[in-house]
Amino acid sequence: MSSAPIRTVLACAIAGSLLAAVGPIVRAATPTDTVLHAARLFDARNGRVVNDVEVLVRDGRIVAVAQGGKPVDAAADAARIELGDRTLVPGLIDMHVHIDSDPTYSGYTGLQFNDRFWSAVAVAQAKATLDAGFTTIRNLGADAWNDVGLRQAIDAGKVPGPRIVGAGYAFGATGGHCDSTYFPPSMDQKNPYNADSPEEGRKRVREIRKHGAQVIKICATGGVFSRNTEPGQQQMTYDEMKAIVDEAHMWGLKVAAHAHGTSGIKDAIRAGVDTIEHVSLVDDEGIRLAVKHGAWFSMDIYNTDYTQSEGKKNGVLEDNLRKDREIGDIQRENFRKAHAAGVKMVYGTDAGIYPHGDNAKQFATMVRYGMTPAQAIQAATINSAEALGRKDVGVIEAGRYADLIAVDGDPTRDVTQLESVDFVMKGGAVVKAPASP
Repeated sequence: MSSAPIRTVLACAIAGSLLAAVGPIVRAATPTDTVLHAARLFDARNGRVVNDVEVLVRDGRIVAVAQGGKPVDAAADAARIELGDRTLVPGLIDMHVHIDSDPTYSGYTGLQFNDRFWSAVAVAQAKATLDAGFTTIRNLGADAWNDVGLRQAIDAGKVPGPRIVGAGYAFGATGGHCDSTYFPPSMDQKNPYNADSPEEGRKRVREIRKHGAQVIKICATGGVFSRNTEPGQQQMTYDEMKAIVDEAHMWGLKVAAHAHGTSGIKDAIRAGVDTIEHVSLVDDEGIRLAVKHGAWFSMDIYNTDYTQSEGKKNGVLEDNLRKDREIGDIQRENFRKAHAAGVKMVYGTDAGIYPHGDNAKQFATMVRYGMTPAQAIQAATINSAEALGRKDVGVIEAGRYADLIAVDGDPTRDVTQLESVDFVMKGGAVVKAPASP
């Protein structure tokens, strides 16, 4: 990932129009050093808030953090950003999104558009995600390499957006959740990367990595928003998943597995999959296996609220809504059980099933089902960074990217504060700022 700040529209905004709009928040022209001051900072390592903090940013990275009113050792001409009675939080991480999916066009309604429509939509949705405070996302399945191209455009400074860890094409069994299941045989629609044996699975990893994937996404079971599959069905064998995991790990890639069903979840864990997605129908044995093997659970426990209220209007088929209703509450109670048992948790929302930019709405649901606000924030910061294998995001500390957000008040007391982010910095570049401290 490039550490360079965005150098097009956003850079101009910082140099000109943004500074004018921000007014008193920035009190000097922007030199190499920037100092941020806020009333509080969320320490993701310890899950606690510290008071009266300064953060020194230089060349896109955090150089120093001071608390208790102590100043950082900044250059005399350093720019100062005064955030007043706000809390600094590490840039948030969503571990499960589909950046080129728009939930307002569901079922068959998306067929009214040209294939490249979704590439353009992804650009706008990336900006909405960044503005919402999510400075890193993991995209677990896109069409036509949209996530890879978007990542390259963001890293090149052509468009604004979060850091993207993309899977390219997600794949699984022929006729399974990752295949194209909505059309008759005359249309010859299929996922070009279906894998129906361990050998095919290994080859798919190599092909998808070749074209830019940074994580491998497989579909171990049926799903909710596919046709002619049921969430509980296992659709890849243990041997197939083990071959895929071994191949991916050999290449230095982590593996995420879509797995709603009980047996598929357990075989994915046994096969060494790094993150298990959805995990709706996990049983007690599956929870014990996750603790034993150190697998991460990524449980999208908010989006049912959206799909049940808006899905029919958006074109979601009744059979998909039926499956969604059947597993929604079960998934949430299993989230509670898994968290209580000590399963490692990351923050994954499945944004694209509901609107991008609303990613933070899941925090409150996680708290309602057993987490403290601090634990929910850790899931979206340090936990997700660890699951990604990255030491450059997820914590506000020296050496990491200056990916920072600020919210009113204290989100460890009211986690819904994260639904209204006032300030966003990515790689040392201010991309969103309040009008006043």
